[in-house]
Amino acid sequence: MSLVEIHGRLANTSLIFFLVMAMWGFWRFFRHQGLGASFWGALVIAEILIVVQGGLGTYLWISGLRPLRGFIHILYGVVSVLAIPLVYSYTKGRQERPEMLLYAVALLIMVGLVLRSMVTGG
Repeated sequence: MSLVEIHGRLANTSLIFFLVMAMWGFWRFFRHQGLGASFWGALVIAEILIVVQGGLGTYLWISGLRPLRGFIHILYGVVSVLAIPLVYSYTKGRQERPEMLLYAVALLIMVGLVLRSMVTGG
């Protein structure tokens, strides 16, 4: 399996993981729950997943394998990497119900970013 195929399959994994996380976040919000330890752990896994995806994409870029629409593809990747840390910074690490909604919406936006990056990557 080539690195390009791994990058593509990791994008599929990210898409599914972020979608499940967003649904879980909305579920917790509508049940009047805040962020729990298991959700924090899953957020860490989500961030690691997208950072590894970005690192692999960077390696592919350096090795000469470029996406079809390079700039916008990279922009989607950078925004995806920054999304969870930005929400954490905005909420100052609080774990109540309103913050749960912010994380759920951010994860849903990340689903869209991953979909768009898959389209622009070719």
